[in-house]
Amino acid sequence: MQVLAACRRNRLKLATAESCTGGMVAAALTDIAGSSDVVERGFVVYSNQAKTEMLGVPPALIERVGAVSEEVARAMAEGGLAHSGAEICVAITGIAGPGGGTQTKPVGLVHIACARKGRGTVHERHVFPGDRAAVREASAVSALELVQQCASG
Repeated sequence: MQVLAACRRNRLKLATAESCTGGMVAAALTDIAGSSDVVERGFVVYSNQAKTEMLGVPPALIERVGAVSEEVARAMAEGGLAHSGAEICVAITGIAGPGGGTQTKPVGLVHIACARKGRGTVHERHVFPGDRAAVREASAVSALELVQQCASG
């Protein structure tokens, strides 16, 4: 997989911080034999409490902007770096559905952030179509693409 190759080239250990994907990104990476030289750890932080306890996302931030937001995705990625031995961390938070959407935060809304030590955190906002499985799969694929860009650049 290109993500692993990019991380190896740049001697980067990778962490994942996943909410709506529930570990799908970490699973995709660790399905590949030999990935242990890159994958440092994965955080599955489905609840707001887990985001706070495991990644240090401030509860006041979640209360102010909601768990599905650019700010929380960035805080998750940066928290993943702070709470691991990784040099790069990708974070995903979103609304996979079928319920939970609102006018301002529809089902399919996903925020992905990638933090790399010594560089800024990058963010992408997506609204993926389809059912729960499709939203989660598209989120995982987009997260892998973003971490590949961050690892290569």
